[in-house]
Amino acid sequence: MEDDESDAAPHSVVRLNAAQIRTLAHPLRARLLGLLRIDGPATATTLARLLDTNTGATSYHLRQLADVGLVAEEAELGTSRQRFWRAAHDASTWRPTDFDDDPDARAAAEWIESQQLQLLCEQAEGWLAMQQTAPQEWREAATISDAMVTVAPDRLRALNEEIWELIVKYRTDPALAEEAGAAQVHVFLATFPRAEELR
Repeated sequence: MEDDESDAAPHSVVRLNAAQIRTLAHPLRARLLGLLRIDGPATATTLARLLDTNTGATSYHLRQLADVGLVAEEAELGTSRQRFWRAAHDASTWRPTDFDDDPDARAAAEWIESQQLQLLCEQAEGWLAMQQTAPQEWREAATISDAMVTVAPDRLRALNEEIWELIVKYRTDPALAEEAGAAQVHVFLATFPRAEELR
């Protein structure tokens, strides 16, 4: 899903295939791709320092991600002694049903989803622990909330797509990042039926 406005930055989304999702279902690889998406191109040495690991492991796992097209070398930034890597896409997506016939890929997708849930909890707990010392405008703007709607599966898919289009609109507007006080904000999207409803 890309924003159609001609002056907006392109937003590329990859629908993961089985090989990609199996490769991504690794703690260091997932963190490497996340850092490259958030902070932009970096060397294996820089990434190793940020992730408190060694350059050899970082280099190996970057090559694994490159083999399936999730990261790419940024030749324009590199030198004869340094290789810069960048994320090949802004975001990843898949549908759980994409891997119904591949137990390993399905297990990988479930692992990634559980890691996303863990990240949500860690980030939310971090915010709650420091929010009283945060500037008032951020305390008034941030929210953790939930809501219930009653919809059929096709309507839920449409709702998710509308929400994602709005997120992409904000992500791809370069003027927003230049506004005074702008900072990166986590936006998590989780929509699923109540387990009680499907029993």
